Amino acid sequence: MSMKKIALVTGASSGIGKACALALLKQEWAVVLVGRRADALEAVAKESGSSHAFAMPADVSDEAQVKDLFSAVREKLGRLDLLFNNAGISLPYSLPSDLSGSDWRRAVDVNLNGAFYCLSHAFELMKSQTPQGGRIINNGSISAHVPRPGSIAYTATKHAISGLTKAANLDGRALNIAVGQIDIGNVASDMTLKMANGVHQADGSIKPEARMEMSAVVDTFMAMANLPLSANILTATVMATQMPYVGRG
Repeated sequence: MSMKKIALVTGASSGIGKACALALLKQEWAVVLVGRRADALEAVAKESGSSHAFAMPADVSDEAQVKDLFSAVREKLGRLDLLFNNAGISLPYSLPSDLSGSDWRRAVDVNLNGAFYCLSHAFELMKSQTPQGGRIINNGSISAHVPRPGSIAYTATKHAISGLTKAANLDGRALNIAVGQIDIGNVASDMTLKMANGVHQADGSIKPEARMEMSAVVDTFMAMANLPLSANILTATVMATQMPYVGRG
């Protein structure tokens, strides 16, 4: 297949995943679109207008489905140059004492275990292909550094993503696999609509927060994705300038 490069994007049916997948397709990458809903993935593929968009439904929290997904990528496309580990969920505001074990496990299953399963299988494919190597970008969050009130499960999983990124970057060094992380704060999307109306602050108040355009995230992501494998952005933080992140609140 005469394609530029091959990428796989999880959580590709909406929000950040969709926007970044469309940007890759516009630059003539071949992109495997991954999410739980086939119809939503097909809609993104159709919207792109590209014949190199491949909808492959999978639940990343299911290890067997991830294994089958990467087997299909190997069989259909032969290699993988970029994994964007983007799929994730957030839970409603909850104090630790009110969060059920099942909700905790759901967050860990998608945000952490799912990211590991995809990274692990990407490593296997990138290690064995010719030429060897590739790039993995994990979607962390501002919460990988500083928690929001009432977000213990999301915060713990995103802190864990930072460890995943650093350990995988170290382990990938000898295999020409570059691993980096994009930490995003308050991008305008369906997931952050509530921020425009008001969210819990550290001082106990509820206040609206500034949001940034999706294009700012896409531009940052593409800068990371298009680097030669001899260079790596280990962590990049892109955030709404006016959001209450730096400082005391």
